[in-house]
Amino acid sequence: MNEFFAILKRFVPPYKKYLALNVFFNVLSAFLTLFSFAVIIPILEMLFKVREATYGYMELGHGSLKDVAVNNFYYYTQEAINHYGPTVTLALLAALLVVMTALKTGVTFLASYFVIPMRNGIVRDIRNYVFDKMVVLPISFFTQERKGDVMARMTGDVGEIENSIMASLDMMFKNPIMIIVCLVMMIVISWQLTVFVLVLLPLAGLVMGRVGKRLKRQSLEQQGQWGLLMSNIEECLGGLRIIKAFNAERKVRDRFHRENQVFYRLSNRIARRQSLAHPMSEFLGTLSIAIVLWFGGALILSGVSSMNAASFIYYMVIFYSIINPAKDLSKAMYSIQKGLASMERVDKILNADNPIKDPESPRGIERLKGEIKYKDVTFSYGTNEVIHDVSLEIPAGATVALVGQSGSGKSTMADLLPRFYDVARGSITVDGIDIRDMKVHDLRSLMGNVNQEAILFNDTFFNNITFGVEGASLEEVRAAARVANADDFIMATEDGYDTNIGDRGCRLSGGQRQRVSIARAILKNPPVLILDEATSALDSESEKLVQQALERLMKGRTTLVIAHRLSTIRNADLICVMHEGRIVERGTHEELLSLGGYYSHLVEMQNL
Repeated sequence: MNEFFAILKRFVPPYKKYLALNVFFNVLSAFLTLFSFAVIIPILEMLFKVREATYGYMELGHGSLKDVAVNNFYYYTQEAINHYGPTVTLALLAALLVVMTALKTGVTFLASYFVIPMRNGIVRDIRNYVFDKMVVLPISFFTQERKGDVMARMTGDVGEIENSIMASLDMMFKNPIMIIVCLVMMIVISWQLTVFVLVLLPLAGLVMGRVGKRLKRQSLEQQGQWGLLMSNIEECLGGLRIIKAFNAERKVRDRFHRENQVFYRLSNRIARRQSLAHPMSEFLGTLSIAIVLWFGGALILSGVSSMNAASFIYYMVIFYSIINPAKDLSKAMYSIQKGLASMERVDKILNADNPIKDPESPRGIERLKGEIKYKDVTFSYGTNEVIHDVSLEIPAGATVALVGQSGSGKSTMADLLPRFYDVARGSITVDGIDIRDMKVHDLRSLMGNVNQEAILFNDTFFNNITFGVEGASLEEVRAAARVANADDFIMATEDGYDTNIGDRGCRLSGGQRQRVSIARAILKNPPVLILDEATSALDSESEKLVQQALERLMKGRTTLVIAHRLSTIRNADLICVMHEGRIVERGTHEELLSLGGYYSHLVEMQNL
């Protein structure tokens, strides 16, 4: 239970107002329930003449408030029997019981009404916390975790936490006391009948629950919004590299928060409607008991039945009052354990350490030149060392290409530059400043990425090209698209730059997707460019258009190119051949061909 209280301490404080209102109405509901039970006893005693005493009206001050209230109630009941007869008086008292129960169930609904914003607000906050942490965690975290499992923690596990919180609140403030009091009274009245009732209790709870189920209606709008949230999460996980490269964490956070806020409002409206199920079922049950009370009492008064009506009806009222608390408590004890297990899974994300941190005293670059140096760089994925003491200098404005077989460490070298990962040994500097001494946001703002797989989002051309760039005008976007050879096919679509490109750009060809991603990099106008096999997945015609766009993009920028197609990097200032995590050859295209080594072998293989 300590873990349970720790969860409340972490997430409840922003909702103290709702919690206070919930507690207030739960206490009020308990008082009304006890008052209803206290009233039933004198009703039955007076009505069935168990107590034959005569009562007179008592003024305030002639006794305690309790004595005056009880005495005057007996007095008015006795007067009603004398004037209207016992049958009519019974109907009036039954109606009074229904009214009192309506008040009690109304207060119970208010308690649920005010706890719903707290429940859904806590769930909203946990989702936001997990999503915010997911965005800032390094890519290395997600190489160790399955995407589907991360999404399950944000959906199923967070939902389970929601259920456990609600069940625990009911258990703590309402159910146990009600159950204990009712069971003690039932045993006092008839222990034999109580044993029989305990056998029938699950069946009775099921019957009462069916009334509540009929009041619940599914909401297509809520399901659609939930699907939108899941799509948003999946896109963020799939496009995390681009989000980080373009410093768009804030953009995706804001978008997710907006969609989550819509879901929060929908959840409040639907859950409040569903919360009517429990009070309504209790009210209908009490109404049925009141009818039975009137009909059975009339039979007893007429002498048709020999049953002890007072004991039986009172017992039935207590039996009814224990059904819902017992049902809720059994669910609460089970759901708390599930909720604690789910919270443990969610905390694995919330408490995950992020090794990519800003330094305490960050350094900045006043006049960027763009000179990059890898010095004795070593890097490992776990225990697998993939980069071994590599040193490389990229002069400002130069184009350096990394080539080699798959798994030789080319992409890892590129990922180390924007600090998607941190080096294990050695250093990487930009204009003489170690990248670990710079703010991560400032470092990545210097760089633009064009990857082998064009990572696009289910949005318009305009919003994809301006991703990570604030305040760009349409003319600036079109200018970037022209340089990327993308303006013509964009304008040929139905709505131009306002056309939605579908999930991951599914409505576009591979070459079109790549040119849109190039336009995005052009609009950002970064001084340092990373091209990770940007043309390897394209056909010859698309490659020609993309290569033209890349050449325009690379002009005047420090560029690190990772290439499989050697024809695309013939004019690079320096070509480095990597093999098993080391640079084994370096030089221009002609110089490397003349060596007759690794590079020459790669060229021959591609020619074949």
